[in-house]
Amino acid sequence: MTNDRRQAGFKQRTRVAEARSTLLDATSPHGRSETVPLGDADGRVLAEPIDAPVPVPGYDRAAMDGYAVRAEDTFGASNRSPAVLRATAREGPVGPGEAARVHTGSDLPAGADAVVMIEHVEEVGDEVETFDAVAAGENVGAAGEDVAEGQRLYGPGHVLRPSDLGLCKSVGIESVTVHERPEVAVIPTGEELVQSDPEPGQVIETNGLTVSRLVERWGGVPRYRSIVTDDEQSLAAAFERDLDADVVVTTGGSSVGERDLIPEVLDDLGEVLVHGVALKPGHPVCLGVIEDTPVVCLPGYPVACIVNAAQFLRPVLKRVAGTTTEPFPTRRARLDRKIPSEPGTRTFARVRLTSDGEGVEDADADAGGEDAEGDAAREVAHIATPTRASGSGVLSSVALATGWVVVPEPREGLDAGELVDVQLWEVTP
Repeated sequence: MTNDRRQAGFKQRTRVAEARSTLLDATSPHGRSETVPLGDADGRVLAEPIDAPVPVPGYDRAAMDGYAVRAEDTFGASNRSPAVLRATAREGPVGPGEAARVHTGSDLPAGADAVVMIEHVEEVGDEVETFDAVAAGENVGAAGEDVAEGQRLYGPGHVLRPSDLGLCKSVGIESVTVHERPEVAVIPTGEELVQSDPEPGQVIETNGLTVSRLVERWGGVPRYRSIVTDDEQSLAAAFERDLDADVVVTTGGSSVGERDLIPEVLDDLGEVLVHGVALKPGHPVCLGVIEDTPVVCLPGYPVACIVNAAQFLRPVLKRVAGTTTEPFPTRRARLDRKIPSEPGTRTFARVRLTSDGEGVEDADADAGGEDAEGDAAREVAHIATPTRASGSGVLSSVALATGWVVVPEPREGLDAGELVDVQLWEVTP
């Protein structure tokens, strides 16, 4: 680390959106794909489109229990003057003046074009009295009604969900071509770190474990590496060892102190794109690239590490995987205390949601499309309590929080009583 850089510190900080864009511009999808069984494809990113090879249903089917008929034979039927039809065997075609018993989902017999519901008929011996006139196609599910043959179901970049897998199976698809999961080298750094049994002056390593599990949640395959000490040669060797990964991420050593060597090592091996972001907590993040491999250097303080991983590592991982980054789900809440913020800096304030005095356990986002009354009720259904206004080294302030509130750069904090969106950053892939 040069003395000039240490002395300059972070007088100039890049805004979050610009820093993210700069890193994404230097990142490309890895382009590798594999074919996996449909049952193993949940959460995977499609590399090729999926078109339906057959229609669903593959035949005209009864949509109700009743009798399959020719619609024209029921014209004029009513409660006072029913149409009288001959009951015919289910296996054969339905001819003029005939009706065949059908059940919901069964195929429509040849010759029939409608179904009279069972509650609108009366069986009298070998005859069926029909009290309802039906139109052609009534109470019938036409072939291809659900899915047409050749219909585009999903395009490249789509992240498959359980319901998608069910639809694919319904059209006879047994395997899909997806992007390989990106490999992410996670390298914890710091001479003070140990994995267990710390002595005075030592700290248990948590960032690498946390980031590795986030990588899995976001669709990647982590390489959780051993701790690397604050030594330029050791750090350079660690970088070079993992340049075959799709992304390299380090934790710790990204600031401008005497032991913060990672930005200098990164600059020697490749290029530092951004160092210092207008973000709190965690402005010492460093972003760069070595031999076309994107590198995300996260701060060592646990809260800052997590915030920056969500803001920079997650979108890079999605880009490499061939998909886009979806917004975090949110809950609407009312702040019970003021959140301070520095103008020009985007602040991520950890909060815990409570409802009716109880902790909110269900972190799923509320569904949209409610009426105004429902929206108003939801706005006051939750209270957001900051778990800590400062202290990026206090891991419990994140672990015990429900999510965070983002204070945008132009704002000088948020006032108590203000309605806010709480990002549920830890519940999404």
